[in-house]
Amino acid sequence: MPTVSKLAIAPVKGLALRHPTEVQLGSHGVAENRRFFLIAADGRHRSGLAFGPLSAIVPDYDAESERLVLRFPDGATVDGDAAALDGSVVVPWHAREMTAHVVRGPFAQALSDYVGMELRLVRVDDDAHPQSYPASIVSEASVAELERSADLPGPLDDRRFRMLVTLASCEAFEEDGWVGSDVGIGDAVVRVALPTARCATTTRDPATGQRDWDALRALKDLRGVSPEQTVDFGVYATVVSPGRVAVGDEVRPA
Repeated sequence: MPTVSKLAIAPVKGLALRHPTEVQLGSHGVAENRRFFLIAADGRHRSGLAFGPLSAIVPDYDAESERLVLRFPDGATVDGDAAALDGSVVVPWHAREMTAHVVRGPFAQALSDYVGMELRLVRVDDDAHPQSYPASIVSEASVAELERSADLPGPLDDRRFRMLVTLASCEAFEEDGWVGSDVGIGDAVVRVALPTARCATTTRDPATGQRDWDALRALKDLRGVSPEQTVDFGVYATVVSPGRVAVGDEVRPA
């Protein structure tokens, strides 16, 4: 039976991933996942796709104390009250708009200095996280098959795909066969909705944010292009029944 081998969340969208041993998966996803994101002076969202080295900044967010700490590659650290808000902004988000709240404190200046342009840190409510779907899933076997097909000189770091749940004890691309089905993961139940269309973020080294490998080309060579003209890897899911999900939990496809 498949099991959960890894969990990954990004408290600040585009910054380094964190790997908790368990999460509470709610109807809108994991509350701490993408709770914060960055906007530029024009009011639009900016992430690692625009500024790859953002992924080298390590965020630590404690929801109980509402403290956010950002650790920069040079060893500098900034921290502050993540609930100290200074008005709201409306951010264009694909085909919709999202209301977010500007976070006060030292974050904006430190982030702006790091990328060389004005950035602000903003916070969203639990039901408005900037993500395509509440959950995303990929198997270790799928990552291993991509690594094998690309004939890479070393192990493929699966952090570049930024998936919430990674599975062990699956066949390669087994998760694709679950589209349209309910799947139990720990105490939660999700409905696998569709394959995950990949973007150029996958071409960046997750440790440094620098472009180092054409993952999109490798995926296209391995899997081809979908009828929607996307290059897919992993799957997205909605949440049918919220619940706790932990590393080691069984995964129960319908």
